[in-house]
Amino acid sequence: MIEYLVLLSCAGFLAFLIPGRHRRYAAILGWVFIVLTLFASLPEYFRENNFMYPLVAAMSVPFLAITVKYLLNNDERAMHLSRAAAVAFLIYAPFGFTQVPLFAWLGDQLISLVVSQVLWILDLLNFTVSLTCMNPVTERALDPSACAELLRDTITRNGYSVQIILGCTGIQSIAILLGVAAAVPTTLRQKLYAFLIVAPTIYILNLMRNAFVIMAYTDQWFPYWPEVAGNGEMGYESFFWAHNVIAELLALVILVMIAYWLFTLIPSLGKFADDLYQMYTGEFRKAFCKSK
Repeated sequence: MIEYLVLLSCAGFLAFLIPGRHRRYAAILGWVFIVLTLFASLPEYFRENNFMYPLVAAMSVPFLAITVKYLLNNDERAMHLSRAAAVAFLIYAPFGFTQVPLFAWLGDQLISLVVSQVLWILDLLNFTVSLTCMNPVTERALDPSACAELLRDTITRNGYSVQIILGCTGIQSIAILLGVAAAVPTTLRQKLYAFLIVAPTIYILNLMRNAFVIMAYTDQWFPYWPEVAGNGEMGYESFFWAHNVIAELLALVILVMIAYWLFTLIPSLGKFADDLYQMYTGEFRKAFCKSK
């Protein structure tokens, strides 16, 4: 179901890129299905004790209401924001939509590349692991001899396994930030520099992030506060602190730093960000004053 919601959102944003009077309505459909995707994903996030994304889902409701209001008025800020989302989907789509065989193959190739490079980093650190595949039904690591045609994307040590999925490749963050860079008109030189700032930086740091999470979980570095971090699965606490807390917070800091570099490279992007801030905070202030 989630994949279809994402696909519908992508279709809306891609239709937005086609000139015509329909663009604002196409963008609205894109944003609506993004928000629905966030809410459809909540059970998985709660199962993982990941509270950041449920918070994002809650905040997405007023964000959607404000965005729709300004899109209906053909506001330039909302249109540029929708352009950023459309470009992000254009970059992400060839890897993310497993319903299309070619796209599924590309996604698997990206995952395999990330797995091989994470294994290389772990080998440099003399951190011995084994590579296998995940049973799609039981979500347990299989013996390598039983993998057959399944993707070998699961790294195991000490009986603990981490599966590298598309979300672990960094492609989503790369697509989002490149979309942000494309929100306003830029020169060819700015486009090239923006790509070099975003793609290699996020990709390399994401490899290190994966290696850190694997080491922390499989060697049980953070077995603390199971009443908060546990989900009933043995040893999950270390994964929670490494993946859901430390890695998420560091990723947020890094994304803010990269965004700052982009604003320095593309001054009009900084003005666009300030205009968006004024648009949304202005609506929140009006709503708060009315409620008072």
